Amino acid sequence: MALTKKQKQQIIQDFQLFDGDTGSPEVQVALLTASIQELTKHLKKHKRDDHSRKGLLKQVAKRRRLLRFLLKRSEERYRKLIKKLGLSK
Repeated sequence: MALTKKQKQQIIQDFQLFDGDTGSPEVQVALLTASIQELTKHLKKHKRDDHSRKGLLKQVAKRRRLLRFLLKRSEERYRKLIKKLGLSK
């Protein structure tokens, strides 16, 4: 259910702005998106897992806040990230 270390490293490499960047909004949103996709798959199989559902909702809310922050800071970076991740906005 959780992302492996290799998956996280690959996502960080794909979305980092500079070498060693792990905290930019782009990286955080990409990691949250991957985690949300994994949890969504899990919840399709285990429909009554309410504890995981609560965690999923928290992650979605955090991603929404980060995207709102990025939109306020730089609309160009926001649009590029949305397109790269395939999110609908």
